[in-house]
Amino acid sequence: MNADDFRRLALALPEASEGAHQGHADFRVGGKIFATLGADESTGMVKLPPELQAELLAEHPEVFEASSGAWGRQGCTQVELAHARTPMMRAALQAAWRKSAPKKLLREHDS
Repeated sequence: MNADDFRRLALALPEASEGAHQGHADFRVGGKIFATLGADESTGMVKLPPELQAELLAEHPEVFEASSGAWGRQGCTQVELAHARTPMMRAALQAAWRKSAPKKLLREHDS
């Protein structure tokens, strides 16, 4: 996977938009960041529920790594894009989107 693949998957989610944060691309829903691309676009970050983060870290340590400090404890997870595959990245981005999306939007897309 590369940065363009990550971007395409992120922007395919309902009401997702691309912006910029600290000099690199970010992806938002309802004004909240759910994913970012690293400055060199070889890595990404997804904000996951902590239980999913733990599962992915255990199952795919070559792809996922918890961010340092409090960010990591809150679910921020680094992604090594070169090792990521589309199905796992799609699922991770969907989970990150769900964690950040407004409740009203979630209700609309759950029905």
